[in-house]
Amino acid sequence: MSEQLAYQLAADALLILHALLVAFVVFGLALVVIGRFRKWQWVRNPWFRIVHLATIAIVTLQAWLGVISPLTNWEMTLRQKAGDVVYTGSFIEHWLHRLIFFEAEAWVFTLTYSLFGLTVIASWFFCPPRFETRVD
Repeated sequence: MSEQLAYQLAADALLILHALLVAFVVFGLALVVIGRFRKWQWVRNPWFRIVHLATIAIVTLQAWLGVISPLTNWEMTLRQKAGDVVYTGSFIEHWLHRLIFFEAEAWVFTLTYSLFGLTVIASWFFCPPRFETRVD
């Protein structure tokens, strides 16, 4: 395997990870709301809820601070090392970028992430996680 191909595959893997994190944040909230009505106990799992809240909190904080996601930076570095400067590479690269990256002013993303983060916080009141203590 050539070095350029290795960098390309690593960049694609980071893009997939990035897309999975986006899906976790978006669909995680949807599943919490649906799960409350369907009485799914796993949506009240504190570990799931803490990781979910922390993920959107990090995204929102990055937006407020004007910081680009480290995943995006790492991916771009790998693409540069692979000889790519634009997203013209693989099928995975092309379609995932179309799904998760949009052109808009920075304030639009900051507002969107902030509102979504507030919605995730509201879900803690709407469907609170269950912190169970065990007595042995």
